[in-house]
Amino acid sequence: MTRLRVLVVEDSATVRGRLVEVLASDPEIDVVGEAGDGKQAIELCRDLRPDVVTLDMMMPVMTGVAVTEYIMAHFPTPILIVSASTNRGELFRTYDALAAGAVEVLEKPAGDEAEGAWERRFISTVKLVSRIKVITHPRLRIGTLGRSPAGPPVPQRPSGPGKCTAVAIGASTGGPAAVVEILRTLPVVFPVPVLLVIHIGEPFGAAFADWLDGQSGHRVSFAKDGERLSGVRGRVVMAPPDRHLIVQDGLLRLTSGPERHSCRPSVDVLFESIAKTLAPAVAACLLTGMGRDGAAGLRAIRDGGGLTIAQDEATSVVFGMPREAILLGAAEQILPIDRIGPALAALMNAPLTDIPA
Repeated sequence: MTRLRVLVVEDSATVRGRLVEVLASDPEIDVVGEAGDGKQAIELCRDLRPDVVTLDMMMPVMTGVAVTEYIMAHFPTPILIVSASTNRGELFRTYDALAAGAVEVLEKPAGDEAEGAWERRFISTVKLVSRIKVITHPRLRIGTLGRSPAGPPVPQRPSGPGKCTAVAIGASTGGPAAVVEILRTLPVVFPVPVLLVIHIGEPFGAAFADWLDGQSGHRVSFAKDGERLSGVRGRVVMAPPDRHLIVQDGLLRLTSGPERHSCRPSVDVLFESIAKTLAPAVAACLLTGMGRDGAAGLRAIRDGGGLTIAQDEATSVVFGMPREAILLGAAEQILPIDRIGPALAALMNAPLTDIPA
């Protein structure tokens, strides 16, 4: 049996020893190396070529963000961030690492978990991350976001009044970078609301809207229950952690309903609500992510006459959610990530009807 090869990167010798001990307790895992700073992490990753890197954010010599950028540019490897960072500045660094190509984040044990619970979760997350076939994600490419994409024009529907009154976006693993790219390629003055669901759980999702707000010229905030959809025109509004976001009677509503596909917020829950209330004058995009959340909802929007887009396999970190949507016949267009923003912008070339009050 081939064992899963893991490189553990953590500057605290005590914490690093504990992580190694937990991983070594599983017969399917082999800890092939340990690093106490960012430079050593890069050297060991280059020489050992592990299947997974577990990475702390706050380290000497090079930060976790810099390590992530370098690894994903030169020898892409699935990276699991293991961090205790929950203050605003350190959360922002975690989001920067996710945008640079890290695929998942797990909090360090707080000490109040049930015996063995965190250890089991850590091992299962490492194994899950190991199955992701990461793509080269150089930070240089992040710097090119917002430029007009090359390639043939995207086929477009005829534009005209009432063709689109809202855009909805759903994403999971790999989503931070994908969402940033879309927002940077949308016109700064965008005439309709953008409703967003992305899977980032607590405690790491707490400041994500604030971070995203600084990545483009678009205003981004968490949704407020009872806010009128007409009042968020031209803004990006996110579902907060652990709450579903829906549109009902012209209002944004936040609910604590049951999880869908083990997710709350769920992309399906948002998409299905707008299929009922806004279709056909709506566009929806399903981006990179593991599982199938959003596929059925995207199909409901297409059945209602809305425009539906799925991210293509080549630019998806995980071609799970988009693939499920494509198999359902839910995607009218299948596009690389750098062409989704321009496709949405093309819908806005004509005056729009008012959003339902």
